[in-house]
Amino acid sequence: MPEGKEKKDRGWTEVHSEECKGCGLCIEACPVCGMHLSDKLNGRGYHFGEYQGHGCTGCGVCFYACPEPGAITVFKN
Repeated sequence: MPEGKEKKDRGWTEVHSEECKGCGLCIEACPVCGMHLSDKLNGRGYHFGEYQGHGCTGCGVCFYACPEPGAITVFKN
């Protein structure tokens, strides 16, 4: 990649924190390591998954790995 050129994200992820149980499957499944567990707790006392804000390819692997329907939404640019 030419110097000074950054690769643009091809998507982004939203985690609905109150739906997340902090299992970490999205984090393990993410091929670009774009997810992590938040230091904050949700209303149920779980550290929820959180998108780091960069690096997303929009592949949706985190969505398919998540056992909680509606916890993760993946958007494509």
